[in-house]
Amino acid sequence: MDLQDQLKNLFPDHKPQEEEIVDNKPTDQIWMQNDPIICKYEKRKGKPITILEGYTGADEDFKKLAKEIKTRLSVGGSFKNDTIIIQGDYRNQIMDILKEKGFKVKRVGG
Repeated sequence: MDLQDQLKNLFPDHKPQEEEIVDNKPTDQIWMQNDPIICKYEKRKGKPITILEGYTGADEDFKKLAKEIKTRLSVGGSFKNDTIIIQGDYRNQIMDILKEKGFKVKRVGG
């Protein structure tokens, strides 16, 4: 007896609903902006970090972008206060990734 049969025995009156998938927006699409994304380098507690800021689109799009950068570079990082913080000095690689996607990028500092 599998799980479906057990559920039918427990809830004989229940009729399963078919789920409708309504998604007008493609999952890969990220909103492009005219202003450049600022890519800067800092040291916090003696460790280097790369900070991306200046994205004016939706937070969800910026979070997707952060996740993609972290997975492509195999590094840690976070998304806080409308900025992406990547552990390590990866300015050149991040700028290349963003330019591939069509963003304008401005390098600040060092």
